[in-house]
Amino acid sequence: MKKIVLTGGGTAGHVTPNIALLPHLKEAGYEVSYIGSYDGIEKKLIGDFGLPYYGISTGKLRRYFSWKNFSDPFRVLKGFSEAKKALKEIRPDVVFSKGGFVSVPVVRAAASLHIPCIIHECDMTPGLANKLCIPVAQKVCCNFPETVSMLPADKAVLTGTPIREELFQGDRAKGLTLCGFTNEKPVIMVIGGSLGAVHVNDLVRAALPRLLKDFQVVHLCGNGKLDETLTGTPGYIQFEYVKEDLKHLFAAADVVISRAGANAICELLALKKPNLLIPLPANASRGDQLLNARSYEAQGYSVVKEESELTPDILADTMRALYRDRDSYVSAMAKSTQTEAISTIMGLITQV
Repeated sequence: MKKIVLTGGGTAGHVTPNIALLPHLKEAGYEVSYIGSYDGIEKKLIGDFGLPYYGISTGKLRRYFSWKNFSDPFRVLKGFSEAKKALKEIRPDVVFSKGGFVSVPVVRAAASLHIPCIIHECDMTPGLANKLCIPVAQKVCCNFPETVSMLPADKAVLTGTPIREELFQGDRAKGLTLCGFTNEKPVIMVIGGSLGAVHVNDLVRAALPRLLKDFQVVHLCGNGKLDETLTGTPGYIQFEYVKEDLKHLFAAADVVISRAGANAICELLALKKPNLLIPLPANASRGDQLLNARSYEAQGYSVVKEESELTPDILADTMRALYRDRDSYVSAMAKSTQTEAISTIMGLITQV
């Protein structure tokens, strides 16, 4: 039987695309194992699928001063040794990495054992972890046309991000029932409400009196971020987190408000949901969300507004215009070549 090792972690966005590949890998006859950190989010997410899981030591590679910069290189070296031991035990034919700092020792260890590696860069500009992996990778998958020119010409492949199949199986009627909504008004879905989205949550709630004149609003606000004073507001419902029913909420949504994380916006593209992107400002990240958002705007998939330019009135006006022009955004997204990620990546895995 063919064997493959998946790796990636630190955030859900570095894990869920791997999960999306699982049924296709199993159908193609691959025995799948996962290498991640000892106790990162990837261990929890992968645990639901019964895969052999190998935990390794990890360390973050920072561009800024931190005392941990002196100890984390030793954790990375330990992780390299542990990954090499696991790979010798598994003996995979190929490694697929979705990124994050846990992937660096895995990809480097695989290269030292002459195991071919395919890596995936989700943002427009490669992050530091992938920069360390690109030299030893056979192929580098990416989400944005602009990224191709930043990568070695013989390695770059524009693929998009693998999307979980269940997201395409939503039922609009079930979504409306779940929210207590009707068909009388269109639905805005607000997502990306975990870490870093407090500003978006506050802005949406401040704009509710204006938004609810024309829309119903389902708000995924993040763990611990419910506003109890708004419970029971007609046409508005909050969820901290939704898992199994997320597909139904997507099906019910006519337009979406989101941050501009790469995984989230790839899901919006695949589902053809007209959207307003509010990227994290550059002072709160390395600026990748701003670049991601501007690329989607240029391709006609999204409206982009920065935090600093939004007020409740501007948000309400923007959403009305987005809904009015929704067909043009759906048409642009329908022409995208970045929605066949799974078949393209499976082809690369077979090739290497």
